[in-house]
Amino acid sequence: MLSKTAEYALRSVVCMGAQMGQPASADALAETTQVPRRYLTRVLQDLASAGLVQSRPGPGGGYELIQPVSKLTILDIVNAVSPLQRIRSCPLGLKSHTKLCPLHAELDKAYAATEKAFRGVTVESMIGSTNPIVPLCES
Repeated sequence: MLSKTAEYALRSVVCMGAQMGQPASADALAETTQVPRRYLTRVLQDLASAGLVQSRPGPGGGYELIQPVSKLTILDIVNAVSPLQRIRSCPLGLKSHTKLCPLHAELDKAYAATEKAFRGVTVESMIGSTNPIVPLCES
């Protein structure tokens, strides 16, 4: 359901969120998140354009979050790189469909539920989870 870009963005944000205040190089992020570096660079640019990440050039530089992990949600991250597309009108363009048909109405309900679920999960809650499996780490 999520695009590869959204998955990669989520991985990189969780990684940066786990080391707040310490910029991470693109190489280090690519290795930790197992995202191809060239692809990751594009994802990081999208996150920066959305105001979620900033880059610092030079020695000791890298990428870091500029939004607090306590406020940053899965939905914020997904919408920054690959927004969820709600169904507002008939995708077929049928003039007789002045409202959504039962099929597309149900699909849109699922998208709405996904938005709601993603809006309710912060980066902080993922990083601070009591789950014994640490995100992006081999045990």
